[in-house]
Amino acid sequence: MDLTFFIFLSSGLFLGWSLGASDASNIFGTAVGTKMIKFRTAAIISSIFIIIGAVFAGSGTSQTLGQLGSINTLSGAFMSALAAALTIYWMVELSMPISTSQAIVGAIIGWNFFAHKPTDISILSKIVSTWVFCPILAGITAVILYWLTKKLVNKANLHLLRQDCYTRIGLILAGAFGAYALGANNIANVMGVFVTSSPLQSINIADIITLNPTQVLFLIGGMAISSGVITYSRKVINTVGNGIMKMSPLMAWVVVVSQSVVLFLFASQELQQFLSSHNLPTIPLVPVSSSQAVIGAVVGIGLLKGGRGINWCLLGKIAISWVITPLIAAIVCYFSLFFLQNVFAMEVYK
Repeated sequence: MDLTFFIFLSSGLFLGWSLGASDASNIFGTAVGTKMIKFRTAAIISSIFIIIGAVFAGSGTSQTLGQLGSINTLSGAFMSALAAALTIYWMVELSMPISTSQAIVGAIIGWNFFAHKPTDISILSKIVSTWVFCPILAGITAVILYWLTKKLVNKANLHLLRQDCYTRIGLILAGAFGAYALGANNIANVMGVFVTSSPLQSINIADIITLNPTQVLFLIGGMAISSGVITYSRKVINTVGNGIMKMSPLMAWVVVVSQSVVLFLFASQELQQFLSSHNLPTIPLVPVSSSQAVIGAVVGIGLLKGGRGINWCLLGKIAISWVITPLIAAIVCYFSLFFLQNVFAMEVYK
């Protein structure tokens, strides 16, 4: 295998590490913040299920990013992923749970401008609309789920210790589902730009599972995301777990489930095929922001409880970071491509 590919792939691995460092907060941030689950336990569960989701359910959203911009050289893919990764890393340093989807979309548009390639406005509109719809849907889901769960808990009249035990189990199961959904939905953000130019071949694992070239690429990306979860996610986990609003363990469970459901809806090819076969409106396969989903869920519950416990100042800073993230990524990508082409004489587009 050409060593050059893995050198260029390093930026995608850095992007995956950055995503893991940032977005693990969206899976277990509320659970760790409420002291219901230890960080180490959360990191291990997240890592395993992120890889499973990425390998076996990540192809749908990668097709959408490919339609937005098909980066056709390894050096172009390298710089696009690096621009997104640097943007995310800077935001993580500020403890801001930003949108990885926005960063990679901004970088792809930066490449499109530099390569004089058209940006499909219909695909871009579909992706941008999810940036608005995703947190709203998560908020609505959280409100409904919290109301129903509260009713059931009150009706069951469980002893406090038993309720605590059930909540911990529920948080672990919800976190595993959330990690799977994150891997399935967001692996396209990490490895999508390399799909077209990847030279990887299919592999067979113990004569049991055969992975196609794209799945092999996504396996590598999933491992990079997991490494970010384990090594550098604690800071942002504390921001989401405690910073926006103080939450009870029950509220934490509702938030995790709500964001997991939203990510799954936008990543499930099976669901899209089912809806299409029954002549029902389909949900686009788009890599949505898990950060936006979890914060939308937190705010939804906060508004249900009157809105007094929400840290509106922090929320405003996070909203600003969402606005500037794609702009920064696009600008960094554009000028980095110019540097790569003119200083190192590399072909960044065909």
